[in-house]
Amino acid sequence: MTKSATEQRARSQQRAETSPRIRSTTVLCVRRDGKVVMAGDGQVTLGENVIKHKARKIRRLYQDKVIAGFAGSTADAFSLFSRFEGKLEQYHGNLGRACVELAKDWRTDKALRHLEALLLVCDKEGMFLISGAGDVIEPDEGVVAIGSGGPYALAAARALLKHTQMNARQIAEEAMQLAAQTCIFTNDQITLEEL
Repeated sequence: MTKSATEQRARSQQRAETSPRIRSTTVLCVRRDGKVVMAGDGQVTLGENVIKHKARKIRRLYQDKVIAGFAGSTADAFSLFSRFEGKLEQYHGNLGRACVELAKDWRTDKALRHLEALLLVCDKEGMFLISGAGDVIEPDEGVVAIGSGGPYALAAARALLKHTQMNARQIAEEAMQLAAQTCIFTNDQITLEEL
C-alpha cells in the first residue's frame, strides 16, 4: 500500500471514530410492485431519556412527489430538508441530481459539514441514502434503513421481501414493529408515507 493510500485510510478511520453514532430512531424505505413506502418511528430520545413518543421523522417534499426521512439531530435534519427541497426545485424534481448536489454541499460547506444526520429520500422511481461524508447510495434490493434500529428493520424487511408476498406497506409496518421490539431507541408509534 502506498504512503498516500495509508494516510487516506487513516484519515477515513479517524473520521469514523470521531463521528457520532446516529441513534435515536429507525427509518425504513421499502419498494415492491411499483409502490414505495417510508416508515419512521416516533420516539425522541435525549441522552438516555425518552422525551417524546409521537414525533414525525418523515415528510413529503416537492409537491408531495418525494418522501424524506431522517435520523440524527432534529434541527440538523430540518436544515437538510429545507436545503434538499431547494435542490429538488433547482433540478425540477430530478431526485438523483438533487441528492448528489446536496451531498456535495453537505460535505464541502463549513456550516453543513458539522450536521449530524442521515437522510433517506425516495420518489416513485428511486430511493437514496445521503450522508454528510458525501455518500449517495441507491440500494440494490429495494429496501434501505437508517438509525439505531435500522439494521433490525432492514434485516426483517429483506426477509419479508424474500419469503412472503406481503405488499410494501405491510412489509414496512411489520419490519418496524420488529425493530421496535429490539432497539431501545425505537418505538411502535409508526408513521408511514406511500407513493
